[in-house]
Amino acid sequence: MDNDDERRPIKMLHDRLLVRIPNDGSERRTSGGILIPATAQQNKRLVWAEVVGAGPNVRSAEEGDRVLFSPEDRHEVEVHGDDFLILRERDVHAIAAPRIEPGSTGLYL
Repeated sequence: MDNDDERRPIKMLHDRLLVRIPNDGSERRTSGGILIPATAQQNKRLVWAEVVGAGPNVRSAEEGDRVLFSPEDRHEVEVHGDDFLILRERDVHAIAAPRIEPGSTGLYL
C-alpha cells in the first residue's frame, strides 16, 4: 500500500460507531480520593469513549458524544497511526451529550 492509500477518508457503515480509545494505561481516582492502579482488573467495568465517526444507520449517537460501553463488545483498529474502537450502536449502554434533555437521568458528566 502506498502513502496515498493511508490518507483516504473513512466512512463508517450501517450501525457502526468509531470511538476514540479511552486511556487504559493510567491510574484513576475515585470521587472519594482512592487511587486505583492501572493494573487493577476492570474487565467488567463499563467504559466511556468519544464518538469520532458514525454510520448512516446510527440513530442516537453523533460525533463528539461520549458513549458508555462494555470493553468486551469492541473491535480495535488503527487509523492513520491512532488507535480507535469500532462498536455497534446496540452495544452502547448510554450517551452523554449537550443535546440530551436535562432531567432525563438526573446525572451530569
